[in-house]
Amino acid sequence: MGPTDRPAPLRLGSIAPDFEAETTAGPIKFHDFIGDSWVVLFSHPEDYTPVCTTELGAFAKLEPEFTKRGVKLIGLSANTIESHGGWIKDINEISGSQLRFPIIGDKERQIALSYDMLDHQDATNVDQKGIAFTIRSVFIIDPKKTIRTILSYPASTGRNTAEVLRIVDSLQTGDKHKVTTPINWVPGDDVIVHPSVKGEEAEKLFPKMQVVKPYLRFTPLPKEETSAAV
Repeated sequence: MGPTDRPAPLRLGSIAPDFEAETTAGPIKFHDFIGDSWVVLFSHPEDYTPVCTTELGAFAKLEPEFTKRGVKLIGLSANTIESHGGWIKDINEISGSQLRFPIIGDKERQIALSYDMLDHQDATNVDQKGIAFTIRSVFIIDPKKTIRTILSYPASTGRNTAEVLRIVDSLQTGDKHKVTTPINWVPGDDVIVHPSVKGEEAEKLFPKMQVVKPYLRFTPLPKEETSAAV
């Protein structure tokens, strides 16, 4: 598959494509790496670039919170793993963190192509050969290897790691409690009873449920009962 040949786009609910890759922690087979965990796979345009450096440092600092939730982090950059190694030293120095999660070396963009991570918008986001670098993609993948969230940021805009963690909390809490989360929700805020839960079942599961409209039913859910309670 060449750099201009794109596979069918991935959607929410798609099975995350499996692949083999070299990483800073050794070779992996992606589905084996996932195992029974959740995974956040995120791409970067290139090593030794300013925005990427701040992002990797932020993910490294927040990694313990992801780990508590059973989530593995894994990065990807369109460089070799040898290049990653030197860059990680800079990241640790600048951020005061200790980056432990693996970073994939995807110099040929094969994984980036399969996950549709390449930039079609920014004509400057290319390497010396004119091949597009990756954009700032985020894939949140559950233990069934199902893609639950896809985020795409332009190369010029750094991500919000707290938002990625918030999405994980929303997905895990929703799966466990049959709820959905409203705008700007953070763990501890009221949640919405899932539309599939009706009648006596809803009243039994959510005795403190407040019916605003038949389709909008709020219920309290303490932080201690969410995935953030770790």
